[in-house]
Amino acid sequence: MESLMLPRRSLLQMAAAPALSFLLPPLNARAASRRGTERARSLIVLWMNGGMSQLETWDPHPGTASGGDAKDVATTVPELRISSLLPQMAEQMHHCLTIRSVTSKEGDHERGTAFVRSGYRPEPTLKYPTLGAIVVSQLGAGKLEIPPYISVSPRIPVPEGGYLGNAWNAFRVHHPGREVSNLEAPVPDARQTRRLENLQLLSRGFAASHPAAARQTLHDDLTGKALQMMQSEQLQAFRLDDEPEVLKKAYGDTEFGRGCLVARRLVETGVRVVEVTLPGFDTHVSNHEGHVTQCRILDPAMSTLINDLHQRDLLQSTIVLCISEFGRTPAVNPAAGRDHWPAWFSCVISGGGFRKSAVIGETPADVPVSDPPAPKDPVTVPEICATILDQLGIDGSKEVTTPVGRPVRFSDCSPSPRLIASADGH
Repeated sequence: MESLMLPRRSLLQMAAAPALSFLLPPLNARAASRRGTERARSLIVLWMNGGMSQLETWDPHPGTASGGDAKDVATTVPELRISSLLPQMAEQMHHCLTIRSVTSKEGDHERGTAFVRSGYRPEPTLKYPTLGAIVVSQLGAGKLEIPPYISVSPRIPVPEGGYLGNAWNAFRVHHPGREVSNLEAPVPDARQTRRLENLQLLSRGFAASHPAAARQTLHDDLTGKALQMMQSEQLQAFRLDDEPEVLKKAYGDTEFGRGCLVARRLVETGVRVVEVTLPGFDTHVSNHEGHVTQCRILDPAMSTLINDLHQRDLLQSTIVLCISEFGRTPAVNPAAGRDHWPAWFSCVISGGGFRKSAVIGETPADVPVSDPPAPKDPVTVPEICATILDQLGIDGSKEVTTPVGRPVRFSDCSPSPRLIASADGH
């Protein structure tokens, strides 16, 4: 099957550069930013909900039985070819580490999601916190007046604090680029003040008669944070009114595209973790056509996000992880779809001190589904999670005690040096 070739410069870069140039901070601020980027400060997770096919995205095998209808395209990394459905990302792969051998044993959506988000396989007696909850619980919110952990366009199950508690659940934003719901008082200021005074009286009475329950509900804490957020100028990070039209167009006029642009604005404001969800990858039927549709959304949004962060000197301090709960079978089923496949799949990581212009892992071109061989150079999910924590300055071996008295570590795996850039940046 004939491969497609890609020009070395994409229209994306030419379109985005003018939009970005006048938005960059002054040179002295950018230099200061470079000096303070030994550690990543933020994490953006691009969550491909449903199980993205590696064969139609980061690991195509054109011209083979496993490859199906996918073609490949040249990238800015020599000898790395990705799906022709991602031509704009092909121009950004020199900023990325591509892992083609992520391996898991969780082939169920809910269990696979819990595993990839936390680094722990789910169990009935303990709910593990997502990686984002660990990050914000350890790094704190700093001077933020908006939540430090935000889920954009979430799907069930939503990211949660698990044994760390509900205080570390992600704040959900359902319509990126619009006003955040319920942040404007529905009554005049004077009436709002009276309502709050009456609420304080009720809260004090409840706390006096039920002190344990008052502490558990976090009612006063949440009310205070909500009121602070309602008055904060940092809410501007959720809005896109002041972004140039050319940049919004580059991200894509889609919910996911707007979500990625909001994610950039949020980490620029100081938010620690943002997860942006793109659903639609559960392609048991018409897999290739489904990925054509979803990649048209993913490609401009992800490529512009990486380029935008790079242009603003934010990529080194921000980890961008694009991942799914598992991959798709090498075999195409009778409905022209691909089924769940955790044996190996792919992810892409950019920024935050991770390797760039690099590929880890290799998968065979044609695979017997009934008895698949292991991928070459496998990378485990806990390995990825532990390394992300380490790059954010968090000790994954730290032991905490759950509410039922069980000692648990944030990660049961050591960080992986093979995922991290060497002294020369590669």
